[in-house]
Amino acid sequence: MPCYSIDGVIPVVDPTAHVHPTAVLIGDVVVGPGCYVGPGASLRGDFCRIRLGQGANIQDNCVVHGFPGHDVCIERDGHVGHGAVLHSCTVRSGALIGMHAVIMDDADIGQDAIVAACSFVRAGMQVAPRTLVAGVPARLVRELSTSEVAWKAQGTASYQDLTVRCLASLTEVAPLAELDADRPGLKVPDVRPLLETQRN
Repeated sequence: MPCYSIDGVIPVVDPTAHVHPTAVLIGDVVVGPGCYVGPGASLRGDFCRIRLGQGANIQDNCVVHGFPGHDVCIERDGHVGHGAVLHSCTVRSGALIGMHAVIMDDADIGQDAIVAACSFVRAGMQVAPRTLVAGVPARLVRELSTSEVAWKAQGTASYQDLTVRCLASLTEVAPLAELDADRPGLKVPDVRPLLETQRN
């Protein structure tokens, strides 16, 4: 992975974490045990500290940055979807940031809360635990059900499993010219979209 020190400060990656080789870590970045950092993610700790708690994930093409003295903290089991932008904010334990959401300075996303995809969470907003916020700007939609919190936890567990799979088997290869007859299947957990689980 491209990894850079600045002012003598070197990123820290726990040996049980997986950081994709195309992700970029700069400066004061601390990636905790069992974390997953996806392809194309940029974690720029050149003005503040960026800390990922145990089992957190930062997915493909996310940008994480902040102002001096205003750190970014993604607590244990925090879940940040594809293309999200986080700036000087806190994502509490078990919270989910939806795809392409933007979380601004000093916002605090409560434990087990969900920020819907493409939402804009304004600077300083406090999102209560176990609630859903959505929109531009984000507004409270409702409290989350027990099944929705469980669904989110299952999704995060699948990324923790992906960390283990990547550490064990992710290898850069040349592509095949055609589909092989005995192509193996992927060993993936049974995680379904929330809408599908709500229908059952």
